[in-house]
Amino acid sequence: MNLRDLQYLVAVVEQRHFGKAAEQCHTSQPTLSMQLKKLEGTLGVQLFERSSKKVMVTPIGEAIAAKARHILQDSRDIRDMAKAAQDPFAGEFRLGAFPTLAPYFLPRAVPAIHRKLPKLKLLLIEEKTPLLLERLKAGTLDAALLALPVDDDGLETIPLFDDPFLLAVASTHPLAKRKHIRQRDLKGERLLLLEDGHCLRSQALEVCSLIGSSEHQEFRATSLETLRQMVASGVGITLMPQLAIGKDRSVRYIPFEGLAPSRSIGLVWRTHAARAQCILAIRKILDALRAR
Repeated sequence: MNLRDLQYLVAVVEQRHFGKAAEQCHTSQPTLSMQLKKLEGTLGVQLFERSSKKVMVTPIGEAIAAKARHILQDSRDIRDMAKAAQDPFAGEFRLGAFPTLAPYFLPRAVPAIHRKLPKLKLLLIEEKTPLLLERLKAGTLDAALLALPVDDDGLETIPLFDDPFLLAVASTHPLAKRKHIRQRDLKGERLLLLEDGHCLRSQALEVCSLIGSSEHQEFRATSLETLRQMVASGVGITLMPQLAIGKDRSVRYIPFEGLAPSRSIGLVWRTHAARAQCILAIRKILDALRAR
């Protein structure tokens, strides 16, 4: 039994497909299947129920795969520790961000990180928050930019900045001439929101409950850009993070009067992460960037 066999095992459990697992592991399907047969022989248990249409993982297969994930993570940590000891600010660094933040913040953040840490090779991953958290805990991400709070004993967080919400309305909307909007002005209004799985959706729903508005049930967008276009066409109104405000004249962005609703953005990483030095350096760069 070796690390490669454990990698094959975890890939099949995650993909539920030998062909896709082989692609993920950059090997051929016959090689992967043969090695897993040998692993079953070594362990003396059946890990999978095989058929022509699908792969079923046995209960012992699931249990062994869970242990294998920890072993593979430990091996990655050892490699990362060795690289960090050579130069903590060099090598690959895998940074994640969620879709309603990545396109608006990363284009500013990445050049700043490159200027300060030129030896660092950033690998950027854009996914919804639940997937980013899974990848963080699995060790396939070094850090992620997420909306706070993040409650997980195995993760550390540092707040970076607050991103206020503005009300986005079509330029022809009755509210468009307002210089400021009060939360009570939206009572009874129906807001366009993102589809399930976006953290911005849950944040917007919290604001809806506070101001007495409701969701437009007939429409859910897949991105902020879709929301923007729907607002521009007069379908409805929405809450837009300040970072994502565009220059489209057909949409008017109105700040809230007084204490505006907002989202808090932070940097999140695993407790005792091997790249902690690098993570803290990136945090300083992002702090300086936001302070400008």
